[in-house]
Amino acid sequence: MKATISQLEYIIALDTYRHFGKAADKCFITQPTLSMQINKLEENLGVKIFDRSRHPVVPTELGSILLEQARKVVNEAKKMEELIEDQKSEVAGDLRIGIIPTIAPYLIPLFATGFMKNYPAINIQVEELLTAATLRKVKDESLDVGIVVGPVDDPSIREVPIYYEKFLAYAHNTPIEKGQVVSAEDLEAGELWLLNEGHCFREQVLNICQNRNMDNILNYQSGSLESLKRMVDKQGGITLLPELATLDLSEQDKEKLHTFKRPTPFREVSLVMKRDFLKRRLIESLQKEIIHSLPDSLKNRDENELQIIKWR
Repeated sequence: MKATISQLEYIIALDTYRHFGKAADKCFITQPTLSMQINKLEENLGVKIFDRSRHPVVPTELGSILLEQARKVVNEAKKMEELIEDQKSEVAGDLRIGIIPTIAPYLIPLFATGFMKNYPAINIQVEELLTAATLRKVKDESLDVGIVVGPVDDPSIREVPIYYEKFLAYAHNTPIEKGQVVSAEDLEAGELWLLNEGHCFREQVLNICQNRNMDNILNYQSGSLESLKRMVDKQGGITLLPELATLDLSEQDKEKLHTFKRPTPFREVSLVMKRDFLKRRLIESLQKEIIHSLPDSLKNRDENELQIIKWR
């Protein structure tokens, strides 16, 4: 009753995508080959791993247990490959990155060009996802690393803070005066625009505004901070922006920004990966490039926390 690593990768792919065609594409084989190899594995083991009568296809009860073990076996096999790669002088391979929407458009342009130039043998694949989906994909190894706002309360996840950025209030047509340093209480001065539910940024803003009257909070069904900013520009009111999102504003728009009184609200942006994560050199290279690309105002903030963290 032998199973090859390739066959284990095939059943993991089918479990991940729940579709023979998509799983075959991800494994770079034809659908008939995938189906044949999974059938062969099931015959060798004498069990049914998948219930094909269901649509989409789902694992059987025993299949779920076998899939969990298959992931462990494949993970350990990949660790052997990584040990070999670590001995090579060139940092190379595929790096699958998940990043949340309130970070992606501001951080990726800072480091992407430099990363590809400095590490031409690393092929990065970036997927924009909400925090819950990013963590789920990191844990099922659909992603190698995530970039999210922490701290993450999950013992199976390893978290490495890379920078801390302040929140700033962005206000227009409100009683808040130009240049005024604000407090959470001042956010009562106008309608507050928020992202829709599911975004951790929304929860962070609500935490800052926890004593505010909730009657004039406007939930805009968008994942874009740029959309909230435009609504403030056109309709008036207040929203909160993370520091990186404010660096490229026009001089006119920067006049609508307001810093907070101490203690200043901020968010911690971190790399997250599985505790027994692979591709250590690739992720360490990503960490170095991100920190190197940060503007000095963020790079020099709490410098001890921003030092490169060595894993070995």
